[in-house]
Amino acid sequence: MKLDLNPDNDLPVFRQVALALQKKILSGELEPGQRLPAETALANENSIHRSTVREAIRSLEQQGLLFREEGQRKLCVSRPDTQELSRRLVTPLVMNGVTFEEVWEAIRALDPVAAEAASKRRSADSIRALEDNIAQTRDEMNNPDALVKLDIEFHELIAMAANNRVIQALRLPISDLFYPSFQTVMNNLDAADRMLTAHEKILQAIKWGDAEEAKEWMIKHLNDFRKGYELARLDITKPAAMPHGAIG
Repeated sequence: MKLDLNPDNDLPVFRQVALALQKKILSGELEPGQRLPAETALANENSIHRSTVREAIRSLEQQGLLFREEGQRKLCVSRPDTQELSRRLVTPLVMNGVTFEEVWEAIRALDPVAAEAASKRRSADSIRALEDNIAQTRDEMNNPDALVKLDIEFHELIAMAANNRVIQALRLPISDLFYPSFQTVMNNLDAADRMLTAHEKILQAIKWGDAEEAKEWMIKHLNDFRKGYELARLDITKPAAMPHGAIG
């Protein structure tokens, strides 16, 4: 496989190799599941060191564009797992000291837009899933742990109903950082009724196709959470914590 490499380019050769292979994958010239030539063959055909090819391949594996077949050394093109790649942002965000206030501002920017889009693109299945979620929420009003999980699911279902993969991908790492604090709020305040009311109003607006109402209730819901955070005497300017079980 001949790659488009330029000896006069200032980029390191391994980066040129990675970009050339990436271009072939993104253009569809190399399709998901297709095997790549061996590292030695790629190196020989392009007159470069095998270690250079290996470094390029490692970079593409980290991006989720290549994988090795189980139990074999053969490389194949893969379709990146959006959720896995998105959640890799959690660790660098925590290490850079992002605050809960920043996390809240980000989710406040995304979730109202998701609710608005969901009201326009809702399906019978997405409505049914949201109705089931709210029914379970009513059954768990005295169980803070269950309510946190159901709230996570409710917001994820809305993002799915919005049918916008960019919103879904962007909110994953933000959501992972947001919910440990939500757990603290639910354990310290009696907020279940307010949460349920907001969820019911948001779903009602989505069912009616009222994009503005869905957006406004989502904003109220998220603003209400921030008030709860402050009532629980939590410092919104402190760095967000790494969620339990997260692998960034």
